[in-house]
Amino acid sequence: QLQLVESGGGSVQAGGSLRLSCAASGYTVSSYCMGWFRQAPGKEREGVATIDSAGNTRYADSVKGRFIISKDNAENTLYLQMNSLKSEDTAMYYCAADKWPHTGWVRGDFRGQGTQVTVSS
Repeated sequence: QLQLVESGGGSVQAGGSLRLSCAASGYTVSSYCMGWFRQAPGKEREGVATIDSAGNTRYADSVKGRFIISKDNAENTLYLQMNSLKSEDTAMYYCAADKWPHTGWVRGDFRGQGTQVTVSS
């Protein structure tokens, strides 16, 4: 049974860094399109970053140059390195994965339970 478990969230001051992890079981991260979404209270869900089956990465304009998405195939884990954090990055962050290999943005066929990131200014 597929399971995605996020960790690494927390509270940090503006300008700081966090690394989110998404450990996958019942799923091979190397083969599929995965990514991260976030949702802040009162706001719509936003795609943050994605890494597709070909290894191509894409980022929301709001995080480009600050966030890095990567996979560790040996650990079967997806990561999101977040640097130069801003208060507007405060949100619940969700790991997402798709059923089939493809290029482009992750659709989110499967999602984890989320990890909270809070950035104070």
